[in-house]
Parts: sequence; C-alpha cells; structure tokens
Amino acid sequence: QVQLVESGGGLVQAGDSLRLSCAASGRTFSSYHMGWFRQAPGKEREFVAVINANGGSTYYADSVKGRFTISRDNARNMVYLQMNSLKPEDTAVYYCAAHFKFGYRRTDTREYDYWGQGTQVTVSS
Repeated sequence: QVQLVESGGGLVQAGDSLRLSCAASGRTFSSYHMGWFRQAPGKEREFVAVINANGGSTYYADSVKGRFTISRDNARNMVYLQMNSLKPEDTAVYYCAAHFKFGYRRTDTREYDYWGQGTQVTVSS
C-alpha cells in the first residue's frame, strides 16, 4: 500500500512560480514511477509529468514542457513539481500518483495505482 500526500498549492499571479511536493509512504518508494496530473473545473483529469523510479528519466505534457520540472528524492520519499511562468490556464487541482508498470511513460489515469488527495493551484491574471 502506498499513501501520497500533496502540498504546496496556493494562489499566485501569472508569471509566478510554485513548487508542489508529494510525500509518499512505504519502504519501496524507489520502485514506483511517479506522475503529476491536474484537473480543472468541469474538465477531465489530465497528465502533466512523470518521472521514472530512479529519477533518471522524465516526460512532460506539451502544455507544460519547458515551464514545469518534475523531480524526486528517493532518500526522503518525495516527489516535486516545480512550476515556473504560471498561466491562468494552469489553474487546477494537482494530484500526484504512482504506478508500477513496465515502462514509466504512462499518461492515462487508469494506468496509475495510487493517488493523493490533491492540492489546489490558482493562477490569477
């Protein structure tokens, strides 16, 4: 069983930066691939970024590429999402998630096994 708890959300202005954190439980954290997703009001949950188990590979949605950076610290059981140059369209609830499937580059919510409760990010114009 894996428990995930996100933090770091808030209200910022367009162009600002924000770093989200996700704390994971479990002694096998370093074996999970970790992703970030987001869900805006009235929209489906969408993929943002994913990082493989050892932190050596990352993959991003086109909408955030070049602005967001996903990273992890396996010694601390933490995953981060550094968000720069934020835009109003980045406003959403952000979720971290974990999966164990072969091949880390998973972008479908159904492929993830564990989810956090989400943290709200609001970007004002």
